[in-house]
Amino acid sequence: MKAIIAEKPSAAREIATLLGATEKRDGYLTGNGYEVTWALGHLVTLAMPEDYGVQGFQREALPILPDPFLLTVRKIKKDKSYVPDSGALKQLKIIEQVIGRCDSIIVATDAGREGELIFRYIYEYLNCRKPFERLWISSLTEKAILNGFDNLKAGSDFDGLYRAGQGRSRADWLVGINASQALSIAAGRGVYSLGRVQTPTLALICKRYFENRDFTVKKYFQIQLEHRKDFVDFKSISKIKWDDKKLADDTLKSVQRAGTATVTAVANKTVTEQPPLLFDLTGLQKEANKRAFFTAEETLNIAQSLYEKKFITYPRTGSKYIPEDLWTEIPLLVRALETRASCKEAIEKVKFIRFNKRIVNDVKVTDHHGLLITEKIPSGLSTNENVIYDMIAHRLLEALSPACSKEMTDIGLQVLHYDFTLKGCKILEAGWRGIRKNFTDDENEPVQELPELEISDELKIKEASVLEKKTKPPGLYTEASLLSAMENAGKEVDNEDERKVLKDIGIGTPATRASIIETLFKRDYIRREKKTLVPTEKGLQVYGVVKDKRIADVAMTAEWEMILQKIENNEADATAFHKDMEAFATSVTRELLDVSIVRKDQLQLTCPKCKVHRLLVWNKVVKCSDDACGWLQFRNICGVQLSVSDIESLVINGKTNLIKGLKGKSGRKFNAYIIMDDKGETTFEFEKRKSQKK
Repeated sequence: MKAIIAEKPSAAREIATLLGATEKRDGYLTGNGYEVTWALGHLVTLAMPEDYGVQGFQREALPILPDPFLLTVRKIKKDKSYVPDSGALKQLKIIEQVIGRCDSIIVATDAGREGELIFRYIYEYLNCRKPFERLWISSLTEKAILNGFDNLKAGSDFDGLYRAGQGRSRADWLVGINASQALSIAAGRGVYSLGRVQTPTLALICKRYFENRDFTVKKYFQIQLEHRKDFVDFKSISKIKWDDKKLADDTLKSVQRAGTATVTAVANKTVTEQPPLLFDLTGLQKEANKRAFFTAEETLNIAQSLYEKKFITYPRTGSKYIPEDLWTEIPLLVRALETRASCKEAIEKVKFIRFNKRIVNDVKVTDHHGLLITEKIPSGLSTNENVIYDMIAHRLLEALSPACSKEMTDIGLQVLHYDFTLKGCKILEAGWRGIRKNFTDDENEPVQELPELEISDELKIKEASVLEKKTKPPGLYTEASLLSAMENAGKEVDNEDERKVLKDIGIGTPATRASIIETLFKRDYIRREKKTLVPTEKGLQVYGVVKDKRIADVAMTAEWEMILQKIENNEADATAFHKDMEAFATSVTRELLDVSIVRKDQLQLTCPKCKVHRLLVWNKVVKCSDDACGWLQFRNICGVQLSVSDIESLVINGKTNLIKGLKGKSGRKFNAYIIMDDKGETTFEFEKRKSQKK
């Protein structure tokens, strides 16, 4: 009998059906010599400080450096403490029984670093010694699963992958637990969270926020000319940018009197734009955020759903390429798309071309190849699933298309002694951009064709005007641009030698970046303002403390990612990395224990319920500093955020000023006061309507 352990029930059912293990039992399926069971994500995790006898936050206990690390069943928060997850306990017991009845194990968790870690932690926790093999597949189609079982790999082939996962897990524990406790102790109130990757990511957001906020916007002026030749209208712009509008206006008058512009330079060049590669997860998340405003987490969840329904290949990939042996299957995927209405027009454009083989590269395929559709064409998808599926399908068709060829033209003009310039673009071969129906990635790049122009040609000036423009600050991050910054963190390093080494290294991995961003939201460190990400007051306070410390160093975090990759490839020593992380955690803990956090919005207010302890004012809530009291007031009331002065008035006077624009459950807006009784409970008091005079 063989035990098979999948990551989720859905994957287990697919595998069990193909292997003939169709008899359903509690927590597993059996039949045909197999027992197929599943984990529920991370059933087993690293133990928490209390499991080592460290209760609460104790300055003298830091840094906590477990030796050895202990494993425990996943815990969930209940009341004020963490207790074992009953569902995890039950499923772990079932896995133990299944393994006990079998001679060997086939590991069928997701084929990646975290999937490997999920199994190995279970294996280690159960003190199992039975031999195991690895099912390594990139999709859940029948063909992929059966092929995977025909080519099972030795479990030891993935020891490097496990060591990298274990190293990541322990490093996050050492830095996260110690740094978070140290900062919380130093602050003296509230709980703060820091992490190996989340803190450098917060630093990126805050740094950009300050760059944007402190940017001095300057006005400048340029002169625009309008021309017409051979029935084509086009515009040119002055090379000079005037700071003084009067100077620009005076120049305009001179230009208008001149009436004509002379062509002084004509430069043509042919530009070839290669088609994009396949999506990796981060690329898909960026594109979905730009085009559909999906968050990184939403995109990952949708892609995971499509994967489990067997419509796309494994989504948590960091590669944009496919191996040579997969190339022969690409025409089958293209043909399968012919039946999908949303792809019909694009299919017509690639039907009779020779496919571009640029996506084939065995060396650049990591754990998994780039995102592909499968031969199973979907129906009955949700709106959001259709959006993501079509993005992946169209990207495949773009990647297989020929390059786009453009003729770019730079024209120089002169009026009196003032230089003007204009640019033109002529599409010679649409190539892959014909599928996208978009011939530029830059809104400012011209795509219009110009008439034939030669040096010394005289062009009449139809219209001339002064344009008022402004310098633009660095844009606030969107999720798409933040993902790019995380992916390319090494490029932001100031030291040139370090930048070369870290050129292609980011912080986090494609599989974890979405959860890191979501963690910052949960910690109340960042919030969304329309499409952009901005730090909260709490986030800025944390950044103020850590910005000059190593825990916020993007370069250092990128170096760690590089080392973990080497551990995965058996090119670096996991023990040495662990020692370095212990030393780093110790150093950071000492740094943070010496800092202090001053909250700008922290009012000196007494709790209205217990009448003893001070109130803590956070971005989302106001709460009593004594957990035993438990008084709490949410600051967002019916869509309106209570200001600090509202909180002060409510607690001191028992009533806020009139709050306008509150939104009821029906969506209708209303105005009201918020009042508080002696027990600290709040309710609405509606404004009295003035009686109309007859």
